[in-house]
Amino acid sequence: MPKYIVVAGGVMSGVGKGVTTASIGKIIQEHGYKVTAIKIDPYINYDAGTLRPTEHGEVWVTDDGGEIDQDLGTYERFLNLDIPKRNNITTGQVYKTVIDKERQGEYLGQTVQFIPHIPDEIKRRIKDASNDFDFVLVEVGGTIGDYENIPFLFALKSLEREIGKQNLSYVLVTYLPIPSHIEEMKTKPTQQAIRLLSEHGIFPDFIICRAKKSLDVVRKKKIETYANIISEHVISEPDIETVYQIPLDLEKEKLGDKLLKEFGMKSKKQPNWAEWKKLVENILNPKKTVKVAIVGKYIDIGDYNLADSYISINQALMHAGASLNAGVEINWLDSKMFENNKKKLTELKEYNGIIVPGGFGASGVEGKINTINYARINKIPYLGLCYGLQLAVVEFARNVCSLKDAHTTEVSPKTNAPVIDVQPAQREILEKNMYGGTMRLGAYAAILKDKSKVLKLYEETGRLKEDEKRIQELMKDKSQAFRLGILEKNKKTVLERHRHRYEVNPKYVDLLEKRGMVFSGYYMRGDKTRLMEYIELSKNEFFIGTQSHPEFKSRLGNPSPLFYGFVKNCNK
Repeated sequence: MPKYIVVAGGVMSGVGKGVTTASIGKIIQEHGYKVTAIKIDPYINYDAGTLRPTEHGEVWVTDDGGEIDQDLGTYERFLNLDIPKRNNITTGQVYKTVIDKERQGEYLGQTVQFIPHIPDEIKRRIKDASNDFDFVLVEVGGTIGDYENIPFLFALKSLEREIGKQNLSYVLVTYLPIPSHIEEMKTKPTQQAIRLLSEHGIFPDFIICRAKKSLDVVRKKKIETYANIISEHVISEPDIETVYQIPLDLEKEKLGDKLLKEFGMKSKKQPNWAEWKKLVENILNPKKTVKVAIVGKYIDIGDYNLADSYISINQALMHAGASLNAGVEINWLDSKMFENNKKKLTELKEYNGIIVPGGFGASGVEGKINTINYARINKIPYLGLCYGLQLAVVEFARNVCSLKDAHTTEVSPKTNAPVIDVQPAQREILEKNMYGGTMRLGAYAAILKDKSKVLKLYEETGRLKEDEKRIQELMKDKSQAFRLGILEKNKKTVLERHRHRYEVNPKYVDLLEKRGMVFSGYYMRGDKTRLMEYIELSKNEFFIGTQSHPEFKSRLGNPSPLFYGFVKNCNK
């Protein structure tokens, strides 16, 4: 039977519950146990796929095509695991499943009610995601006191009763503010959180205290008295410079040993944090720093939301930098500033590299195309992600292939040179306003071109062997194998995650290749149509685009090959 660690938040959101959950998982993993994590999101949306990035942060994509809350990405980055979409549970999913079962007569005429049917469905989902693991982290989204959390807290208390308290432990992550006018750390919000949690029959076994400063003895004793737990279980987690420092700080208080002792267990192996510490040190004190411009949209809504919208790119650059002992200074630039003022483009000379990230819609498109043109001509290292590949193809078609009207039909439906377009099968679905069936979502296979720069990067970082092993696993799973397409014998193949609708138009591939664009990887559909996955330019040392989102597979100590290559070239 797996052991469960339930992580709940206090009365304030945004205190780092997700990274704390991931850090606990990393610690238990380092003690030799097999760990996974589940995120509970109490919103009624079925998943995060329809949420704006500025509304809820980045939409995380899983290997099996889930559109998930970004906390799952945090878990994957810390645990170096591919976590499936079933590990994200929303209110919408739970109620839809219960109602669908009722409509299909599966309850055999019972009156379907909140209790027991909703908690039972929540427990079923948690158990399904727990198979084959020693420890399961369950993070409850939102804050204690939110009405929408009531079903999940009820279900977790019910799960505790079923499996026994010895198999489940509660961790409360709470914030201790320090009002500037008195400069004293206040415990009252923590006390309120403990009281609200107790109303559900739940009493925390551990309290992790977030604050600007470390917890002092006076505050720790006060919390110990109020929560009626031993002071050793009141853990300080002060603000730090990088989230990857959190497991190291928590281990200073021996949280791993204390959690295992709570379950009557011992370490399977001696934790070895040497490599992790080295990478953290490289992040904090890099040998050299490179400047990178990320030119995109979602710029004019404030730095906070912007960072949340593209958090995985930020992290992937950090991972690559840590492995190369290079800091990465990121500057977010609004592409609209480059649309009508080409003199502004000269400001890009300040940067060691340029990224155009994914996105949807026409906003700032011409500015992005002008940016790509500047990077190509001036041989500045360039990495195009999803939309960044598509617009690089548009730029090349216009300025090298003399297709002045070249565009994506997403922006210009009547263009005479639709170098980026939806495929016929997708168009039929779109014409019926059924947008949900037109995206390529999840991990798709790409067959790489021999001697290409992209292939060399996957070989250099060791990802080629990892992906080939993963492909063999997916071939056994019929529900996932379709994303592999038609594989070719003796061809090097990799996996990256996708979230897009438009493709490079196969009709223009030959022309683009003749003029010097190298298509270094492709996905072959069941009908033998080749969809272009990677581009590169032989005349530029680093000018690479990918139709995928490689940032979703980047982890500390195991960086994305493309980001690794990009930062390496920026660092020359």
